[in-house]
Amino acid sequence: MKVRVVVTLKPGVLDPQGRAIAQALGGLGFASVEEARVGKLIELTLSDDVAADDVGAQVDAMCRRLLANPVIENYRIEAE
Repeated sequence: MKVRVVVTLKPGVLDPQGRAIAQALGGLGFASVEEARVGKLIELTLSDDVAADDVGAQVDAMCRRLLANPVIENYRIEAE
């Protein structure tokens, strides 16, 4: 089973990388870009022996323990 975890900064958390991207795009003539936010996409392939109803709980635990910083980041889990 494949699972995607999308991690983004919480609203209000400064995003210097996103700000640099927005400024660079403006400098390249893309004036319509007002803001950019940078996140990360993590794709996981889980073994078939994981129960379908347990996948969400396991991936949520992975996010809380390693994949995301819950103080400054939000995450969502997308199962394929």
